[in-house]
Amino acid sequence: MAYRTTKLRVATAVATALIAGAAPATLAQARAPQPQAPAAQAGAAQAGAAQAGVAQGPAADVRAPSPSPDPFRGLTADQIGDKAVAATQSATSLRMAGRVTTGGQPLDVDFSVNDKKQCTGRIKLQGGAAELRQTGGLTYMKGDEKFWRASMASQGMPEPQIEATIELLKGRWLKIAPGQAGSGDLGGVCDLKALLSDLGRNKAERTGLVRGPDAEVKGTPVATLVKRKPHGETTTVSVSQRGKPYILKMVKTGGAEPGSVVLSDYDKPVKVVVPPEDETVDLTKLDQGSTAERPV
Repeated sequence: MAYRTTKLRVATAVATALIAGAAPATLAQARAPQPQAPAAQAGAAQAGAAQAGVAQGPAADVRAPSPSPDPFRGLTADQIGDKAVAATQSATSLRMAGRVTTGGQPLDVDFSVNDKKQCTGRIKLQGGAAELRQTGGLTYMKGDEKFWRASMASQGMPEPQIEATIELLKGRWLKIAPGQAGSGDLGGVCDLKALLSDLGRNKAERTGLVRGPDAEVKGTPVATLVKRKPHGETTTVSVSQRGKPYILKMVKTGGAEPGSVVLSDYDKPVKVVVPPEDETVDLTKLDQGSTAERPV
């Protein structure tokens, strides 16, 4: 059983690549002047996320007695894992918040997503932050200067182009239309079924589980499932013992991508606010070489 950061990496990389490809044709017309790895212990990982402003659960799971009767009585840890995966993949919406590691860098995420490919939330990377929204097939991304600078520099963009692009995007949303090169990958982070698909893809990932001490996540009693791999990598999954057996928390220690993610707000409505048109940069138009004048 695993959680993946691939689609979050793709979202950031694709947004930067789109800017790199589309902005040069417009910059001259727009006259813009020349977009710590987590600690090995789960508690430390959550503390780092809290400092970064990401919504988190308690600093550490609270030990708690199992509900009586235990809803998972008679089931092996692997069978509980199967039920948890099935329930979580059936969700119509959820909120995902926490800190994971991508490319050796901590990535903080806090966003809500539903099964209609709508989402809203924030991403923090290398000291910068970006908001991400998607609805009606359109994806919007608004980053601060640190976020765009780090993202574009990682793609090898030359400094003059970075400065010009940051000026063009300052205070504005990047608007990605359907059919825009890379729009499918960028929007993939807002695809609930795609985000959850990895949970059940590799059956071997959730075999050999061991049930640990029961605990609580945000006041909800949970069963803890532990998967240990060679070389010190451990994944701990907290499964709700109340209502549907949703996964409420995943913590990975050791390995190349340690981190902690809390899942909440299952099946709750996701409200996405579309940014005003005059606060967006339309990449479809940029690709056509039309102007993207900043509003006066």
